[in-house]
Amino acid sequence: MTQHAQPRTTRIVLVDDHHLFRSGVRAELTALADSAPYRLDIVGEAERVESAAEVVLAQRPDVVLLDVHLPGGNGHGGADVIRATTGATTEAGRPVRFLALSVSDAAEDVIAVIRAGARGYVTKTISAEDLLTAIGRVADGDAVFSPRLAGFVLDAFGAAAGEVAEIDEELDRLSAREREVMRLIARGYQYKEVAKELFISVKTVETHVSSVLRKLQLSSRHELTAWAMGRRLL
Repeated sequence: MTQHAQPRTTRIVLVDDHHLFRSGVRAELTALADSAPYRLDIVGEAERVESAAEVVLAQRPDVVLLDVHLPGGNGHGGADVIRATTGATTEAGRPVRFLALSVSDAAEDVIAVIRAGARGYVTKTISAEDLLTAIGRVADGDAVFSPRLAGFVLDAFGAAAGEVAEIDEELDRLSAREREVMRLIARGYQYKEVAKELFISVKTVETHVSSVLRKLQLSSRHELTAWAMGRRLL
């Protein structure tokens, strides 16, 4: 009998100081669960900086949906949560990723939370379907922004924005699985260890590495490791 691969489970923590909003997001995402390309598991909620940091460190979710304006901390809201949980990883060893979800579309809010380490920023006008997609992309390591907010980030980071765009273009050439392989290699894993971590064969790891070398026009594992580390694929 053929065994089909099980869809991944994406574990989510909701952080917002309005209980009614958290309930609404939970209900909307749960209603879409059957049609989602991945399994959803909302593993925790919080309404202020301190409790959010505690939940993130305890639950180690894949993605934190994070409002930028929260009580507590040092008065910097969502940015304080990100800083308080620096280095947090999922059970699989991947970084916990943050997606800002806020009513605010002010440039200073966007820039502050991205500088702190969020992988994306979307406003609360987003549809439930688009939010579901954004969560999946952030879990895979992509950066996601509501269209008009991307310009704030490009302007704020000046010349470095061109480098970010180039890096994103290179990353876009890689599949989600290739990126997972690169992250582990950047962390010093050997091919056998990568295979064990991702439940694939060593041959498949070698195939992914060869594909990435070809796509990025690199010639050795040393160059590949340097490339991955330079893009902080940790």
